[in-house]
Amino acid sequence: MGRAVRPALAAAGWRVRGLTRDAARARARAPELEWVQGDVADRAACARALAGCQAALYLIHEIGQGDDYHGREVSEASGFADAAAAAGVGRIVYLGGLAPRGGAAAASEHLRSRLDVGAALRAGRVPTVELRASMIVGHGSLSWMIVRDLAARLPVMVLPSWLRSKTEPVAIDDVVVALVRTLDMPLDASAWFDLPGPERLSGREVLEGAARALGLARPRMLSVPLLTPRLSSLWLRFVTRARWSVAREIVVGLTSDLLAHDDRVWGLLDPPHPGRLTFSEAARRAVDAELREGPATGAWGTFERARIVLAATLKP
Repeated sequence: MGRAVRPALAAAGWRVRGLTRDAARARARAPELEWVQGDVADRAACARALAGCQAALYLIHEIGQGDDYHGREVSEASGFADAAAAAGVGRIVYLGGLAPRGGAAAASEHLRSRLDVGAALRAGRVPTVELRASMIVGHGSLSWMIVRDLAARLPVMVLPSWLRSKTEPVAIDDVVVALVRTLDMPLDASAWFDLPGPERLSGREVLEGAARALGLARPRMLSVPLLTPRLSSLWLRFVTRARWSVAREIVVGLTSDLLAHDDRVWGLLDPPHPGRLTFSEAARRAVDAELREGPATGAWGTFERARIVLAATLKP
């Protein structure tokens, strides 16, 4: 997400400083930016990174990083909020996760952590905007990577009943707009806003749309009602490039509908942003962005390219 939002921040006139565990590597990739070496768990590093800043984007998560990542994430967010207040920062914008319709009891550990991090930041002294998104569609998004890999690599797949759950995928381009414009949006106090895309889709429809964006036929799907999210995550480790610990957490979070309470944030932006990208357009842009970086490597990459060439050959 940081890589996607940087050009928009520069275009809006922001001078960007980044906090990173590997400043040398970050400077090699983006020498035009100012980098501070450190970790968000290090209060001194946060203080150095935040010194003189007007606003901060909080785009950190530790999903799959050990058993106690939930508590660690919340503690780090609280420390960051304190450091931002001490540095005189005027606004924090945090990109979090959508709350499931079933409430906290229906949320996965990953989603509970996302929501608790937002609460910790909003409880601080710096006015904070928490933006809650479900699936972000764009190159580099973990949830998109999982969907894209499934569509590209499995012409036939089982369809667990939980893939009937609905979500409102949002394009990474639209998320960037929201992140940049909420940095200076008028705000009396900390607040959270859902960040939905323009369509309500089931998991099956998302997989079918990803296949179309890749130029492939719709996957054949066999309904298997007893296949639970945790069992599904076991075969995901053989298909997707995402780390299994991450894929497992994301899949377990799909058991409930992830639907926005409203879409009012798009009208509150200055200027308003009503023209959000459809899933099909967002998926096409994600595929194009990936192709510009080069094809997938390894045996799965070869298999994908063979499928796509064959599909193009068989088109009437």
